[in-house]
Amino acid sequence: MHSPTPTDTTAAGNAATAGSTAAPADADPLGRERSHLAASRAALKAMRADVEALDLSDVTGTWVSALVLQKQIDERIKALADLAHTPLFFGRLDYLHAISEAASEGSGGERFYIGRRHVHDAGGDPMVIDWRAPVSQPFYRASRKDPMDVAKRRRFGYTGGELTAYEDENLSDPDEADTRSALLAAEIEKPRVGPMRDIVATIQPEQDEIVRADISGTVCVQGAPGTGKTAVGLHRVAYLLYAHRDRLARTGTLVVGPNRSFLHYIEQVLPALGELDVAQATVQELVGHVEVRGTDAADTARIKGDARMAEVLRNAVRAGITLPTEPCVVVRGSRRWRVPAYELEEIVRELTDREIRYGAAMEALPQRIAHAVLVKMEQGGEAPDDRVQDAVARNAAVKAVVKACWPAVDPVKLVHRLLTDAAFLAAAADGVLTAAEQALLRWEKAPRSVRTAPWSAADAVLIDEAADLVHRTPSLGHVVVDEAQDLSPMQYRAVGRRCTTGSATVLGDLAQGTTPWATGSWEEALHHLGKAGAHVEELTTGFRVPDEVIGYASRLLPAIAPGLAPATSVREAPGSLVLRHVPGGAEELDAAVLDACRAALGHEGSVGLIAADARIPALAAALDAAGLPFLDPGTETTAEARLTLVPASLAKGLEYDYVVLDEPAAIVTGEPDHRTGLRRLYVSLTRAVSGLTVLHAESLPEELA
Repeated sequence: MHSPTPTDTTAAGNAATAGSTAAPADADPLGRERSHLAASRAALKAMRADVEALDLSDVTGTWVSALVLQKQIDERIKALADLAHTPLFFGRLDYLHAISEAASEGSGGERFYIGRRHVHDAGGDPMVIDWRAPVSQPFYRASRKDPMDVAKRRRFGYTGGELTAYEDENLSDPDEADTRSALLAAEIEKPRVGPMRDIVATIQPEQDEIVRADISGTVCVQGAPGTGKTAVGLHRVAYLLYAHRDRLARTGTLVVGPNRSFLHYIEQVLPALGELDVAQATVQELVGHVEVRGTDAADTARIKGDARMAEVLRNAVRAGITLPTEPCVVVRGSRRWRVPAYELEEIVRELTDREIRYGAAMEALPQRIAHAVLVKMEQGGEAPDDRVQDAVARNAAVKAVVKACWPAVDPVKLVHRLLTDAAFLAAAADGVLTAAEQALLRWEKAPRSVRTAPWSAADAVLIDEAADLVHRTPSLGHVVVDEAQDLSPMQYRAVGRRCTTGSATVLGDLAQGTTPWATGSWEEALHHLGKAGAHVEELTTGFRVPDEVIGYASRLLPAIAPGLAPATSVREAPGSLVLRHVPGGAEELDAAVLDACRAALGHEGSVGLIAADARIPALAAALDAAGLPFLDPGTETTAEARLTLVPASLAKGLEYDYVVLDEPAAIVTGEPDHRTGLRRLYVSLTRAVSGLTVLHAESLPEELA
């Protein structure tokens, strides 16, 4: 690796464009690269200035089109922002042969700088190529075995936004030995302060295959801790928006996370890649039909999350459908038109058998009855048109038939009735749920109204299912769902409804499932999502968690996920794991935790203190008394406040450079069953990037022995 000091003077000379032919050897290669960086920044600034200078006064039609165009321009200006501490390019490819149409015949190989966004000069020639462009793909996938026509791959190192080093791989040189990239390792192991960063400079070949997978298919990623599955999912969104921008601009994209803390942690990744219009939500926010103010016991929540509830709800929605027994008589002027009961029955049966949405059928029924009336009018010598049919459909007699045979359904009131009316639930759940399961579903005390009902998170999902049975949920173009192993079958159905005509990226780790209804297998999960047969990729090589830490945590796998292969890590960091037994009681343990936090804060980077939820108040008081400032999960760390106090229940998906883990046994016993407790402990053990200190007064769980 070439690592001149940051004080080296910048070489004079013109910077090459991104698609220029390869230059001869340079006496000051680092200076030349710095010069290209400076020129690229100037070009980006000029691109932004050009957009800011646009005059819309002569190109817009109505005020609506003016607003739309102005919004697009504002978004373009934001996307062209030059982030001071985010390098414009992180790599360079020197091709053996010319690959662009602009290259002159016989000009030899071409050179491309790879960065987070496209930058061109005043003449339109590229200075930096977007990492998502096809020409950039060899930066991630080329190897000595398959160089993909690349002579040299160069990686750049930065300090505070300043280019300070570079490293070359001569992929077409058979005599050069394979070595691990020091710059790549340094970037991966860089201390973490603030929200999650993008990994665009360090994407590995197996990750890139997932990122660039075709939009038409759904991809499921089973990823062990530290394998980068969350980052892969976010970069896949960025890639799809680049490759299919018009399509996804119409249909939309969505990232679904387990909680707001997690979403806040990852929210800066896509903007850093120039993508500003990706919605983020939790499953609870997706199904926010009612205010959640209650909780369910584990057994009740498990039943409410069971896929069988979809059949119960379908039966309940259609319970009000009745066959007509009286004819429908429509009076128009001096004439009466009669549709007999048997004809009405045929119409109702046909709509029932067609399995269309309940609301769509309710809207079609008056039109079907009106059509039957129009047929009789024509037989009587009249010549009615569409306006007459619409008028008949609005006739009071027709409305009365529709109301009696196909009554309107309010999804909230329907679920409320299911949870309060034993007879109604028994009829809807007949042959689906046992009597004991039905008893668990019903509220002990019926609320006075829908507004005062103690709705739980699982109830909101049931209401969402009922709402979809009445009116189809609009589909998005692509949905990414992270920490998917914790979703219930009914929650999978709720997410799947948002991408029925689109595709999905499903991210998770079966070993980290900590809900009573946690996913048993990805095949089962994909079935409930409506994407059966989707491809499942398994990432087992970790890049963040030290091998010593992941190896220790993997001792739990036989008990929590017997079918999963243990993860490995490319990072060998001797001494990254410290196990310490603390004799005494809670007071001595608190003191040891404070000492461990002070020691961790002596290192660069973020520090997470993870403990059982029940221990959080005591530890918060101890930190306050010791004068150690701390943050809540999801709050952005700063140079002044780097310690976060994390309940074990919120640790999933988060990362810290150093983790102090308090009393593993308390984390295990804090869950409703032993396996879930061990899974929660597995999550907590794998949050550290540089070092993990485990403190315990009680005996460690025997599975860790």
